[in-house]
Amino acid sequence: MDRRSIIKHAGIAGVLAAGAAPAVHAQAAIRWRLTSSFPKALDTIHGAADVFAKKVNEMSGGKFSVTVHAPGELVPAFGVVDAVQAGTVEAGHTAPYYYFGKDDTFAMGTAIPFGLNSRQLTAWYYDGNGLKLFREFYDQYNIVNFPGGNTGAQMGGWFRKEIKTLADIKGLKMRVGGFAGKVMTRMGAVPQNIPGGEIYQALEKGTIDATEWIGPYDDEKLGFQKVAKNYYYPGWWEGGAQLDFYINKAAFNALSTENKAIVECAASHAHTTMQAMYDARNPAALKRLVAGGAKLLPFPKVVMDESFKQSMALYSELSASNPNWKKIYTDYSNFRKEQNLWFRFTEAQFDRYMQSAKL
Repeated sequence: MDRRSIIKHAGIAGVLAAGAAPAVHAQAAIRWRLTSSFPKALDTIHGAADVFAKKVNEMSGGKFSVTVHAPGELVPAFGVVDAVQAGTVEAGHTAPYYYFGKDDTFAMGTAIPFGLNSRQLTAWYYDGNGLKLFREFYDQYNIVNFPGGNTGAQMGGWFRKEIKTLADIKGLKMRVGGFAGKVMTRMGAVPQNIPGGEIYQALEKGTIDATEWIGPYDDEKLGFQKVAKNYYYPGWWEGGAQLDFYINKAAFNALSTENKAIVECAASHAHTTMQAMYDARNPAALKRLVAGGAKLLPFPKVVMDESFKQSMALYSELSASNPNWKKIYTDYSNFRKEQNLWFRFTEAQFDRYMQSAKL
């Protein structure tokens, strides 16, 4: 082939390549809306959704963006499941146990009384059967779920009056997250399910006698110490409360393999970041609360024992009446038993020694 022929064909090839390149590389920009159940003022729990959105944008080079919306901007705080299921929004960030009214099984996605701690729950999801079982459950709701953060073990909350006996629980009007209210009801309390942004006013006005939220860092921001001084621990109903990213099934399935991987990685990054924030920020906040007059008190053993008894009885009843619950709780409870055996000899013993040492 002579030189002119080579140049001619090279030129044609170049034109073809130039014309083909956009078809090969161009990708339509993806724009998702994510609705959160948490107020923007809480940079930890609401912030996990912001971390997720930022990572999706970074990893996609700006081709895949997610806008985060606070409660009320698109849907109410507790409207996430319905909105994602219907495709009103592509994604949501919420605490699954808010939706136990649809099916008690939702509660295990966040925390159940005397359940797994945060490390154990993450292990069950990522290396046990947790994610697989919940993917099957959420398929009924057109949802694909990803772990989306964990608060770690929570505090027991703020009480106007001290809790000394089981009698002090009777008639107690307490804001307590979702499913835990079932156990409190069995103990004579009157649980209230109130969104985070509305709790302070209810406690201040005396509409409720007590409230739990999360822990020192967030509680301080919401100002509960101003209207109730007795700060109890531990939050036996939330030994490790996990949040989830809910993705509309059709929206997720429409993604390329690459973008599905981006969503998965961004969610796991947000998951670990959120707990790191709580673990890092709670200690100083607790000191400030105590310096400001908060009175730290442990729940009496009689209250803990009765709470445990009623929780186990409830789980037995649900296993007998709810097939969804039984399927997942059977695996969950077996995993919990093995984990507590292991932690007894390692984490717990090490922690007890370190917490008694003079550092």
